[in-house]
Amino acid sequence: MKKQNQAEGEILDHSYDGIQEFDNPLPNWWLATFYITIVFAFLYVGYYHFGPGPSLDQELATGLEMIKAQEAANQKSAAPLTDEVLAAAFADPSVRESGKKIFVEKCLACHGASGEGGIGPNLTDAYWIHGNGGLAALVKVVSEGVADKGMPPWSALLKQAEIVAVASHAKGLQGTKPANPKAPQGELVKE
Repeated sequence: MKKQNQAEGEILDHSYDGIQEFDNPLPNWWLATFYITIVFAFLYVGYYHFGPGPSLDQELATGLEMIKAQEAANQKSAAPLTDEVLAAAFADPSVRESGKKIFVEKCLACHGASGEGGIGPNLTDAYWIHGNGGLAALVKVVSEGVADKGMPPWSALLKQAEIVAVASHAKGLQGTKPANPKAPQGELVKE
């Protein structure tokens, strides 16, 4: 049985350690949200576990197919890279500038803002772990990555022109003097 106290509203007819409890209903917006989440949970489970919704394995397979299709499209649209094409890209300041933007976005975390190295090797010295320091070798490393060193293959995410631009920017870093360069790694390559 409820008691009515006009100053405080309805009070329940029990007390715990002298404390009485108000009988306040939950706000309607809270109840609506609660019931909507319950309905959503049943619909979600029904759609993804018992209905036509894709399973995690199906979503993974679809994602991998999209990546493979993108790689194939990138390779089809790629023109053969000759030393002349690479030299022209390196000589073009706009290509190197676009490569710098991509480098800052994708490579800065491992190679540093000025190519001084960090997790990845120093790109400003004449020592090379992979390749001979030429543009073709840089394009290959950027494109294929170095799995055992943790460098991802960028060919799946970047177009060939973007890879050439990044390689051109990285080649342009050689010989610069950044503030805190990483110690040389690999073999000295003289040009």
